[in-house]
Formats: sequence, structure tokens, C-alpha cells
Amino acid sequence: MKKRNLRIVTMLLALVMLVTACGGGNNAPANNGGGEAGETAGKEKILRTNNSSEPGTLDPALATGTHDSWPMQHIYEGLMKYNEKGEVVEGVAKEMKVSEDGLTYTFVLRDDAKWSNGDPVTAEDFEFSWKRVLDPETASEYSYQLYYLKNGEAYNNGEATADDVGVKAIDDKTLEVTLESPTEYFPSLVAFYTYYPTQKATVEKNPDWAKDPSKGDFVTNGPFKCVDWKHNEAIELVKNDQYYEADRIKLDGIHFDIIEDQNTAWQRYEGGEYDFLYNPPTTIVNKLKQSDSKELSLEDELSTYYYEINTEKKPLNNVKVREALSLAIDRKSIVENITQGGQVPAEGMVPYGLKDDAGKDFREANGNFIKEDDKEAVKLLEEGLAEENMTKDDLNGLVIVYNTDENHKKIAQAIQEMWNSKLGISMKLENMEFQTLIDRRRQGDFSIARAGWVGDYADPMTMLDLFTTGNPQNNSRWGDSEFDALIKTGKTTVDSKVRMDSMKEAEKILMRDKPVIPIYFYTAPYVTKPYVTGVFKIMMNYPFLTYADITEEK
Repeated sequence: MKKRNLRIVTMLLALVMLVTACGGGNNAPANNGGGEAGETAGKEKILRTNNSSEPGTLDPALATGTHDSWPMQHIYEGLMKYNEKGEVVEGVAKEMKVSEDGLTYTFVLRDDAKWSNGDPVTAEDFEFSWKRVLDPETASEYSYQLYYLKNGEAYNNGEATADDVGVKAIDDKTLEVTLESPTEYFPSLVAFYTYYPTQKATVEKNPDWAKDPSKGDFVTNGPFKCVDWKHNEAIELVKNDQYYEADRIKLDGIHFDIIEDQNTAWQRYEGGEYDFLYNPPTTIVNKLKQSDSKELSLEDELSTYYYEINTEKKPLNNVKVREALSLAIDRKSIVENITQGGQVPAEGMVPYGLKDDAGKDFREANGNFIKEDDKEAVKLLEEGLAEENMTKDDLNGLVIVYNTDENHKKIAQAIQEMWNSKLGISMKLENMEFQTLIDRRRQGDFSIARAGWVGDYADPMTMLDLFTTGNPQNNSRWGDSEFDALIKTGKTTVDSKVRMDSMKEAEKILMRDKPVIPIYFYTAPYVTKPYVTGVFKIMMNYPFLTYADITEEK
């Protein structure tokens, strides 16, 4: 009898251990193994972290922001990718050939590139995926990123057919791409998530394939695959054994919680429930900086924090009113007293870290377009309101909208107070979930909105072309024909100096009209437990957990 009871107890304990290892509940230990965080012997290596916002989608054709792209950069891979040094290297493509005139790219795919269901990744999958982005029926907000393809814009605008677009599968492993004009940063573009492939057979079979991974149709080609997505709660990734570099992937999976409150996320990291955390609260970042914590990393990021102005709403349609609002903001106070993470007051839309044709930093070469001048702000506000036949009362009650985050709240409160004390304007504040904010901005349902833009590739164009007339990402509704012409020149000329000069002039026009008010240039703070290795970050992306490992804690 005693032996029988012992066997029952042993079986029950084994069952509990199995459920703990596979369940992935929000309060499970960091390694999902039931032991101390950092222990690895005989246990699954599940890295636990927080995504901060519910993704709008995990479909590359429809994704629009970092809340989508961070999980996606672990489950998909493009023709090219970034390595640990931030270099653009071959991904699904094993070879890239470029014609002498720079117009034709030929990508040869790896023989061992497979989808997570074991099917080979083909050139036809890429052709299908890119044309799907450009298909007007898809309504992709990032379709303009594929206008570099010959007839890409024409097809998206209904002026050409899919067959006219400059992407063609020559055979299963050869993709030929023809551009409208030579584009020196095209290799880094095809590493961007809008250029990720989706499996043609899967998408055609089930249009809702990306909405519920648990149903089995979520087929991807990256180092991990998504097996569960509890909306507004968590995303579960597991190692993709079909990935061609599966032997380099040390983690068995990644668990992303979806928690918007930074303090709650930090408490989970501090309590040992997370192994890694991106963007902890600013007060914590400052404390960790002061204590010289080895867990804190402060990396550069190609990104600008700004306020977006709805230029269709009076009196915000007046450039003098917008300039007055900008002049009354004390950016130095914001980065020193609120963000406290090494951020730099913005001097334009393009942040530091990008070179011009002469090898100088683009930001430094183009100068500082942002200043603080309270007297000039008052003067311009009065002039602008008079031109619109309006008074300050017409600005009182306007709302600054921002996504739920303690940092965004403090910045909004600070700017609200600055505009009140310096300009005599009383504005209101409204917070909401990130995806709701994106939807509101897209629909033009706002007056002033918090925004941020992370560069998609390492070129100043990535910070400027979204403001062209009619661009789906241009939520300000602003447009300028001279700006549009300069951006077009920057995208089509083969002369590097002309290209850079055109972008410098374009930024001057953008900053002259202020449809957006830059606040500061981001840094990227994150914390990593001592037993986690292999995390790396590049300027254009959130940290890569691809080659991370959970080692035995020292």
C-alpha cells in the first residue's frame, strides 16, 4: 500500500511539473521550470519579458508600430537581416547581386529556408507578399515603403496591375527585383518588417491566418514561432526547429506579457518574474544610472519623440500658432527632470547618428531648428489667432491625447503647464491604450497627439518621407508641394550630394511649418538579469532576443 501511494504521489508531482513547464501563466517563474530564475539544468529556457502594448496585428503587411514589430522580428525573417554588429547581412537570401546601374537586385534564396510547417520558403512567397502589401485592397499603411519597386506606387494607386510591379520569382529560389531608381539603402529596406514574407498558400487559404495562432495556420519563417496570443494578456513564442540556424537558438521560447503600466512591469522584473525588460520607468532608470547598475543598458536609438498637430483644426491650421506652441516648450527641463535617460532635446525631426554625403552627422550639418523663446511665442500666438479671427478661448479646452504610460503622462502635464503659464492656454489631457491612440490619429480624431517615430532603416529619408502629402502615416494632414518634390528628388537621384541636400531642405520646410513639434531624441534603456546573455540592439529596432541564452546564475 505504501509503495502504491508513493507511486501516486510521484505521478502527481510529475504532472504538476509538466503543467508548470508548459502552462506559461503570468506569475510563473522566469524560466517556466518551477525553480529559481537562472537555473537551467534540465529545464526549458523561456525568457520572460513585457511587450507593453497589445499588437494591432502580427501580419507584416498590416503592422504599423513597435508594439507589432518587436514580437514580429523574432518570428519572421526577410531576405536580409541585421547581425549583432548592426550590419545588414544575408537572411533568407544566401546571395544578393546588384546590376551595374543599381536598378536590378537578384536574390538567391537559401536551400534550407523553411516555413514553420516544414514547407520551403520560395521566391514566389516573397513576390506574393510584396504585391499583397501594394494591393489597394490590403490597405497597408506602409505600402509606400514598397514604392521603391518599379510601378509599386502606380499599382497601389490603381494605375498599374500587379504584373507590372518590379518583383518576379524567376524560379523557386531566385527573386528578381527592379527598382524605380537606384536606392543605396535598399538592402536595409528588405530587412524591414513590411518586406517580411508570408506564405502564399496559408494566406490564400485563410485570410484570418494571423489572428489566432492556436488554430494552427500561423505559419512564419523566423527563429521562433507564435503558438498562442491571448489578446491584451500575453504572447507565447517557441523555438522554430525548422529555422535554418536552429542550432544557434539557445532559448526554448519567449513569453511576452502585454502590460501597459511601466511600474507593474518593473515590479515583475524586480520580483524575478521577468528576465529582461525594455523601457523601465524613468525614475528607475535614473536610480540605476546613479548606482552604476550592471543590469542597465542605455543604447542609442534612431527615434524622435514629438507632438503631432492636426493642421485641419482651427486655429492649429495656422503656422504661427503651431510655432508659438513649440517655442513655449522647455525641452531641456523635460529630459533632465522627467525622462532622465540620456535623451537629447530635439533639434529637428532627424535625430543624431546618420551621416550625410560628406561624412558629417546629418543633424549637426543641417543645424538646430528648435528654440525656446517665450516672448516670441506670445507674439506669434497673438498674430496667428488674429489671422484666424479667433482668441485664446478657442484653444482652451483642446485635448492633448497620449497612450497610457507614466512617462507620457508626466510630459503631457509638463507641456500643459508650460502652455498655461507662458501662453495663458488651458488644455485638457486624455490617455488611452496605444492601439486606440494610433486609430484616433489615423482617423484625424485629435487636436494634439503624442507620437514617436523609430527609423526603419539607416538613412535620413526614414524620418522624413512619412510627411509627404497623402502618406497614410502623415496624420497631421499637412502637405507642401515643394517638400514633396524634394523628397522625390531624394529618392530618385543617383547623386549623393543632391540627395542629401534635398533632404536637408525638406527638413527645413517641415520645421518651418511645424505640423509636428519634436520634443526629444530617444535613448533605449533596458535591464537584463545577470544570467541572461546574447541580447543585442541596433539603432532601428527594439532589442533582439534571438540569440539570447539563460545561463546558470553566478
